[in-house]
Order: sequence, then structure tokens, then C-alpha cells
Amino acid sequence: MGTPEMSAERYKSLIARSDCVVIAPDYRLSIEAPYPAALEDGYDALLWMKENAGELGIRDDQLMVGGESAGGGLAAALTLYARDKGEVNIAFQMPLYPMIDDRMITASAMNNNSPIWDSNTNQWAWKLYLGDLESENVPPYAAPARAAHFTCLPPAVTFVGDLEPFRDETIQFVEKLRKAGVPVDFEVFAGCYHGFDVVHPGAEVSKRALSFFLNSYEFAVTHYFAKQPLTLQRSKL
Repeated sequence: MGTPEMSAERYKSLIARSDCVVIAPDYRLSIEAPYPAALEDGYDALLWMKENAGELGIRDDQLMVGGESAGGGLAAALTLYARDKGEVNIAFQMPLYPMIDDRMITASAMNNNSPIWDSNTNQWAWKLYLGDLESENVPPYAAPARAAHFTCLPPAVTFVGDLEPFRDETIQFVEKLRKAGVPVDFEVFAGCYHGFDVVHPGAEVSKRALSFFLNSYEFAVTHYFAKQPLTLQRSKL
């Protein structure tokens, strides 16, 4: 369902709040290429940002990743993957109402019939994304809620509606980050279903959510930095 152009208004709001360069990778979608295709595409884009930061006018010590819904889950997965690979450092993560737990074992994920995204839709989306992976073999890079530890991850901002399937897994994700010492800005918006801010951007609650998100982003711009690791070059024989 997703294309980079869908989030154009989000890009504009970030640029307006604090001048930045936004790169929106058109990663492969699960219906044509299941996990790990999207993660690989996102990571390739992240490395490209780092390697071409000077040419693009980007501070290489302030690379940030973000997304909504499945894109939010991918952003969270990228931070785990980048941490473990050790090739590129992320300064700030913005996984909004992220899709991060394929197990669907939280109260909000089970028997949820809220608009836009319900339990049935969520179950089929995970089947498409995971492909032939059996549940016992799903890695945290596919479903970040499965991660064993959350240390050394970048500061984060996220929010979620209290009616949607991802409410509880997002709350648990935030709790794990905070327990690991990671700073997190987080809000739950009452009476809101999945993607409420995108579906009805003119609603007062959507305006509050956007303001909360942009305030956190602006704070990150002035407070959060992550120097890139030194690139080791092979010695010539």
C-alpha cells in the first residue's frame, strides 16, 4: 500500500520545523518481496546517506530514521540492525505507531475491530511480510518487539492511538527502551484509531499529535548527535 509520495506532507512539516534533507526510499513491498527485502533496502539507503552526506548537505552525525505503521516497524528494525552491524550510527528514531510484534499477544492486538487497521488486517499483513518464516524463527529485525535487549539504541519519539491494535506493543516498546536508559518522548491519544493523524489531519487531536512529534524532532536536532564509526580500510599488499 505504501509509496514514498504518500508522506509528502510529513516531509514538508519536518523541513519547515528545522531545515533538513529527507530521503524516502522506495523499498520493496512484501507482496512482491517479503522480509528481509524492505530491511535490506532501508539499510542500503541509510549507508548511502552516510557515505554521501557531504554531497547531500547532511550532517553525518545526525542521521535519523522514521516512518509510520509498517514503516515505523521498519525504522525500529533499522535501529536494531544498524546497532548490531556497527557500520552506521543513528542519532534519533521516529517510529510512529509502529508495527513491531507479529505474535499479536497483547490485549489491544487481539479481537480488535477498530477502523483502518484491525486484528484481521494485521494478521494478514504479517503473513505477507514474513513469507515462509515460521513463528519460532522470526528475528527481531523483522519484528522488533522480539529483541532481547534495547541498550545502545538512539533516542526516540513515538505516539499511538488508544483504540488501535498496536497500542500495547508500542507501550511495551517504549517501556523497554526507557528501562535500557534510552530517552523516549511518548504519548497515547485517546479515542484514536490507527493512522488517525494521516486520515484526518485537520482534526484537533491530529494537530496535537503532529505538534508533539515536531516538538520532539526539533529537540532532537539540537540535542542528539551520533558520530559515525571510523571506516577501516584494507591495507594494500
